[in-house]
Amino acid sequence: MAAEPEPKPELDAAIGDGDAEKSAPTTPPPKATRRKDGLIVLHTGNGKGKTTAALGLALRALGHGMDVCMIQFIKGKWSCGEHEAAKVFGERFEIHPVGDGFTWDTKNRAQDIARVREGWELAMDKVRSGRFRMLILDEINYVLSYGYMEAREVLEFLATKPASLHVVLTGRNPPPELLEAADLVTEMVKVKHPYEAGIKAQKGIEF
Repeated sequence: MAAEPEPKPELDAAIGDGDAEKSAPTTPPPKATRRKDGLIVLHTGNGKGKTTAALGLALRALGHGMDVCMIQFIKGKWSCGEHEAAKVFGERFEIHPVGDGFTWDTKNRAQDIARVREGWELAMDKVRSGRFRMLILDEINYVLSYGYMEAREVLEFLATKPASLHVVLTGRNPPPELLEAADLVTEMVKVKHPYEAGIKAQKGIEF
C-alpha cells in the first residue's frame, strides 16, 4: 500500500481544515438593534484596492437607485476606466478628478493646496444639492497626511452631513480621529504586487 503523502501545513492553512471548522464553536454576530441610513466608510492600508473597493460600492449604490458623486483629489485629468464607465449612468454617477497627481515631493505646494480647496468646495456643493446618496472622497487621506487640508474640517462635515448620505474616504495614513469617526474601516494589506516584478500598470486593473 502506498504511503500517504505528508501533510502540507501551508496548503492546509490556505484551504482550511473542514473538520476543525465544523467542530469549532461558533459565535453569532450581535443582533442589529438600530438603523443608520448614511454610513461613513474608510478604505486605507498599503495594499492596492482602496479606490477599486469604493467604485464597487458606487456600482452597488447605483443598482439601488442611489446617485453617486466621486471627487478624486490626487488623480489628474488622464483617462481612467471608471471615467468612461460612469458615462453609462449619465448624471447619476459623477466623477470629478481635481488633482494634479501631486506627491510628497510636489513642485508647487501652493497650487496643490488650491486644487484641494477647489475639490473640497465642489464636494460640498454636491452635498448641498441634495441629489446624491453617496459621496466618495477619493485619496482624501493623502490630502490630510500631506497637510494640504486640516482634518478638523473633514470631521466637522462628517458630524453634520445629511443623515442619509453615505460617505466613502480612501487613502493611506488617515488621522486617528477619522478612524474613530468611521462606521466601517477596511485596511488593504499588500501581499504581492506586479510592480515588484517590473510589470507595468494595466488597463482595467490600475486605471
